Amino acid sequence: MNQKNHSSDKGYKQTEVGVIPEDWEITPLGQISDVIMGQSPIGSTYNKAGEGVALINGPTEFTDVYPIKVQWTTHPTKICKKNDLLICVRGSSTGRMNVSDDEYCIGRGVAAIRAKSSSNTVYLTNQIHLGIEKLLSLSAGSTFPNVDGKSIRSIQIPLPPTKAEQTAIAVALSDADTLIQSLEKLIAKKRNIKQGAMQELLKPKEGWVVKKLGEIFSFSGGYTASREQLSDDGFCYLHYGDIHGANKTFINVKSDYAKIPKLQIPLKKASTKSLLNEGDIVFVDASEDDEGTSRHIVVKNPDRIPYISGLHTIVAKSKDDSVNDDYKRYCFQSAYIKGQFKFYAVGTKVSGISKTNIAKIEISLPPLSEQTRIATILSDMDAEISALETKLAKYKQIKQGMMQELLTGKTRLV
Repeated sequence: MNQKNHSSDKGYKQTEVGVIPEDWEITPLGQISDVIMGQSPIGSTYNKAGEGVALINGPTEFTDVYPIKVQWTTHPTKICKKNDLLICVRGSSTGRMNVSDDEYCIGRGVAAIRAKSSSNTVYLTNQIHLGIEKLLSLSAGSTFPNVDGKSIRSIQIPLPPTKAEQTAIAVALSDADTLIQSLEKLIAKKRNIKQGAMQELLKPKEGWVVKKLGEIFSFSGGYTASREQLSDDGFCYLHYGDIHGANKTFINVKSDYAKIPKLQIPLKKASTKSLLNEGDIVFVDASEDDEGTSRHIVVKNPDRIPYISGLHTIVAKSKDDSVNDDYKRYCFQSAYIKGQFKFYAVGTKVSGISKTNIAKIEISLPPLSEQTRIATILSDMDAEISALETKLAKYKQIKQGMMQELLTGKTRLV
């Protein structure tokens, strides 16, 4: 099949969705698909025993592609079918999509879109992705954006003159999705392998020394500041959220400098206990999830950039050189250590941990030479995963570019 780029040719027209080929049409989504808005069943009909029809209320059941079955209802209201496109239509997750892999009851937070026979489902799904983005951009700034059925049905869809051309576009985009999904699975596999290796390598062995964290580190609280004090210049300010929401256990101050908020305060007010240097560890002192109080960041700051920890953080500074800086990135991730953080945390909905209790936590330490070997093995695994994640981001960008080209007819496949 020949690929042709017609972006500079005649035969294109300006429409409300942009420039498209003259032989394409603009059609409201409601004319080429059925849009089923969800309706929540009565709460007393919910169950987790698998009785009735699986229920989708919103993002709780959504994954990257297909929903998962968490709860059921014995009195279903609105039903979606296999291969329907599912869209969250309420709250902060509005616009998030999944594809139905079974028959489900859909609650009011979800809508189902079912392509009619004249349309290719995959083609339509990709067009809806673009249409929803435009729709949500109109409600930018809304705390809890919602999308109603009328708005979804009014999404304007550019359509090629034949279903065969829709199919050709759908195949190309599906191939890109397959490549992305295979890379995501490989990354997940590598992460699992690393997790297993980490648990084995960090398991205490003969010759390891047991110490309390209070013997190795001195602890202090972070510097309290309000959002109004943040600026574009001053001390890099490591906030509670930067740790709790991080997907890594170290932060490179130099490379991450531009992304970190700054705090303008006199140097004398930034106590040396809050200033962060190479190898310092910053823990959160409270969290809403089980593992939250063990979340931490190890600081990489060889250039000694002025850097300070913030509200709801606990700073740990080494008293001696018994723990290798690179080893610090991994040694708190063992199940044994996390279990101790959980044991010492107090509270129900929000659990907190104090400097005094962190100091009581015990850690088994290998000799420094073994710490270095362990850190090297795990760092190499991290580097491999990071390279795959970079490749994944590139593939996603390529797919996004393909969507912009193919779904507007700028590049045609027939």
